[in-house]
Amino acid sequence: MASGEGKPNPGGGGGVVAKGRKRKYLPHGKPVRKGAYPLRPGVQGFFLTCDGGRERQATREALSLLDSFYEDLVDGKGSDGKPKSIPDKPLNKKITFADSDSSDDEEEDHSGEVTDDTNNADKGETTPSEQQKEVSDTPVVPSKDNEEQTDNADESKLKKQRVQDPPISEQTEPKEPTDKPTESTDKPKGSNDKPIDDLIDEDLKELGDRKKRLFATLDSGCNGCIFIQMHKRDGDPGPVEIVQNMMSSAASTRKHMSRFILRFLPTEVTCYASEEEITKAISPLVEKYFPKESSSVYKFAVLYEARSNTGIDRMKIINAVAKSVPQPHKVDLSSPDRTIIVQIAKTICMIGVVERYKELAKFNLRQLTSPPEK
Repeated sequence: MASGEGKPNPGGGGGVVAKGRKRKYLPHGKPVRKGAYPLRPGVQGFFLTCDGGRERQATREALSLLDSFYEDLVDGKGSDGKPKSIPDKPLNKKITFADSDSSDDEEEDHSGEVTDDTNNADKGETTPSEQQKEVSDTPVVPSKDNEEQTDNADESKLKKQRVQDPPISEQTEPKEPTDKPTESTDKPKGSNDKPIDDLIDEDLKELGDRKKRLFATLDSGCNGCIFIQMHKRDGDPGPVEIVQNMMSSAASTRKHMSRFILRFLPTEVTCYASEEEITKAISPLVEKYFPKESSSVYKFAVLYEARSNTGIDRMKIINAVAKSVPQPHKVDLSSPDRTIIVQIAKTICMIGVVERYKELAKFNLRQLTSPPEK
């Protein structure tokens, strides 16, 4: 029997310690990282697909893209990147001030001086410049009277300075301000006379609180799939507007935006993946995008995709969604005006309505920003 085998644990307990096995403990004094909240019904946001194993990097890219395009829409910029408030043609107006002399007057003065000089030269008279040269050439002899006058002038200047300037002790002593500083009337809206420190603390708390963030990640439960929840405020652009603006700008500029994101789909409604729940959840979207009493008739198509769920019949869901749309509107799979996107991940169904789905490369961000094939 080897000497190293079967030795009791020196720490007590009588157990045998196996080689290569280390006891792992939680780090002391450090917070344990928690996972994202799971995807649930009743939320809206964005459903993304990315390369497998790159979910964290794709989430960072998606959040930065959403922040930039959301700010563009809120500030009034469209897909062209120009603010709507600025006119297309600049107003070129020449502003002249009453105090300033115009350049035309200066040019006239210069031209008048030149003509006068030429006339004087023709007549043989001495010009002022020649007179100055003659005076400068003559030597200047200082006299005693001039020296006395300069000394008297210096003394009078010193006396005036002593009378006007206060003594040094008064200059160094700080003076108490008699008038109190007037408070600025221009205060930010909604401040309610709060100091800046309190406003900054409130903003930091709002950023730290997951429930008050504008964009927050939820766990989709599928590999290569990301869901970003949006806490939409009244008057702000929704998920469909943000994604439509993003895809339109990507198609027009062909600018590289992401490295790991594949498809970027908006989600307006989430519910449990069942025929009854989907029919109930889609009714407000049908009233919004496919109204019964409308002069225009829209052609639509239904896109269905399921992940990690094999217990639902595909055709049943497609037929249920198509039947919920009222009669004036028609189904057209070749060139639809609007596409109803139905995405199922495990037990959650995500629904959204978009336009130009096929024209914008099925909302594939990588395909839109890739250079065209030669």
